[in-house]
Amino acid sequence: MITLKLTQIGNSVGVVLPREALLKLGVEKGDTVYLTEAASGEMRLSAYSPEVAEEVALGEQFMDQYRDTFRALAK
Repeated sequence: MITLKLTQIGNSVGVVLPREALLKLGVEKGDTVYLTEAASGEMRLSAYSPEVAEEVALGEQFMDQYRDTFRALAK
């Protein structure tokens, strides 16, 4: 377990993530992380967004469906 301390950042309160946590999350300065609530009520911090993953999957399906059209347009 990694213990984090809340700190004042301007008019907000923030958390500074140690290098170890950044490496485990696979993120760096400027990346987006997501705080989600689990069914049990606990909060989870991750670099994975289920909504974004769903949108990417839909985009990939669309590109697969119209692959020939995209190739013809690329010429």
